[in-house]
Amino acid sequence: MRERRYAIIGAGPSGLATARALQREGLAFDGYEAGHGVGGLWDIDNPRSTMYDSAHLISSRTTTEFTEFPMRSSADYPSHRELIAYFREYAEHFGLTAHYRFDTTVTAVRRDDDGAWTVTASGPDGERTARYAGVIIANGTLAEPQVPQFPGTFTGEILHTSGYKSARQLDGRRVLIVGAGNSGCDIAVDAVHSAASVEMSVRRGYYFVPRYLFGRPADTLNQGRPLPARIKQFVDTRVLRAFTGDPVRFGFPEPDYRIYESHPIVNTLILNHLGQGDLRIRADVARFDGDTVHFRDGTQGEYDTVLLATGYRLDYPFVDRADLHWTGMAPRLFLNIFPPSFNGLFVMGMVEASGLGWQGRYEQAELIAAYLRAEADAPERASLFRRRVNVPWPDLTGGYRYLGLERMAYYVNKDAYRGTVRDMIRSLRAPARPPLPRRRRTRA
Repeated sequence: MRERRYAIIGAGPSGLATARALQREGLAFDGYEAGHGVGGLWDIDNPRSTMYDSAHLISSRTTTEFTEFPMRSSADYPSHRELIAYFREYAEHFGLTAHYRFDTTVTAVRRDDDGAWTVTASGPDGERTARYAGVIIANGTLAEPQVPQFPGTFTGEILHTSGYKSARQLDGRRVLIVGAGNSGCDIAVDAVHSAASVEMSVRRGYYFVPRYLFGRPADTLNQGRPLPARIKQFVDTRVLRAFTGDPVRFGFPEPDYRIYESHPIVNTLILNHLGQGDLRIRADVARFDGDTVHFRDGTQGEYDTVLLATGYRLDYPFVDRADLHWTGMAPRLFLNIFPPSFNGLFVMGMVEASGLGWQGRYEQAELIAAYLRAEADAPERASLFRRRVNVPWPDLTGGYRYLGLERMAYYVNKDAYRGTVRDMIRSLRAPARPPLPRRRRTRA
């Protein structure tokens, strides 16, 4: 390699954030994207997209957008159509699109004997390989469906939310939705207007957060002044109870955990429809028997479609799990980014946190770029940074005790995480970089 060049896999929000951060540091890179263009899952026409017609942000625009490039939209919770336009504009504005090879699927990432990485990809011109000083994996966390197995056989249609695009798919059907996460609740609210009946099977209780509190997007309240975990849980539980009531009276089980120890549901319309009798809550599924589903509480029901709102699993099929230090349910990465061996692989976007937004992910990318720049120009600072893996890792929980679920294996508290990442960026930079200029917002 005549220069230190890096590969970025993915052109969704995390990939674009990485490209922009490397660009600002003057680092050379090539991007690979399996879809036709930028945007990742937000491009509903991307074959890997899990988007559906009615999808909107569940976090508000101002807590989600990139700081240096505000959205033109005036909507508090923009639709996926506005968001794909935003990512395309972002990529074009900063000249990122030209760095990508589209319709190109990475099939293998292999470490060579000299420490470099060979990337093999299949695209319009056939299979090609290229060598890089490092590889940043940014292909997202919401593309590979998590499909549970149930005893028995269901003779109707089984559909995962990844295959759901429109409520028209459920016209006139008796629908059972398994799981009540944010996507499951969104689809249930869609389905009540077209399906013959809609029921939801749940195994645990949930906390429901309205999109607006006191006339403002709920996640814009108390910004910059985080409360200690136990105090925030105490206060917010009571505020939500005052605004939304007790979900138990609508048929949900009592949560066996405190608020924010699992991702809350940002959808209170589901409670409205339950109150109106448009929906019914069922117990956990026990087994299938033809078109009949038996539940663990001894009840049963007949359905035409079982829709699995059971989430997604991490999927990096092109790289050896050992290279990512995969342990249990997820890779074990320093700050959810760096394999402890610092082998030249980096993972972008393998982080979930209520309110982290794309700016939080851009700060991840800034940290990668700062580290790569230090490797080249200030190896003593890069070496000091690497030695941090040999001491207790920073506590990224913010004092919350997250549920031991697969989808929570890479969950963090946004304030603890962003504060730590910013501190690490400062430790790698001397002198400090100037702040990012902001695009002036114009209303759509």
